[in-house]
Amino acid sequence: MKLAYHADTDSLYVEFVERPSTGSTEIAAGVVVDFDDQGRVVGIDIDNARNQIDVDRVVFNNMPGAIEVTAAD
Repeated sequence: MKLAYHADTDSLYVEFVERPSTGSTEIAAGVVVDFDDQGRVVGIDIDNARNQIDVDRVVFNNMPGAIEVTAAD
């Protein structure tokens, strides 16, 4: 899973798997869920992220895998 914040567009993309999306559905204003060709969730795009969620704080609880952090551009 990857979280990518794009300051220039104030959008946050949560990528659950590295698979191409073939469809998407807007589930709320500015919140789009991407699906693969089998209907599985690939990721979620959140527009105007700062108005919808707290992008300044990320908390990981009991994650089973490795956590990697990269510096912001």
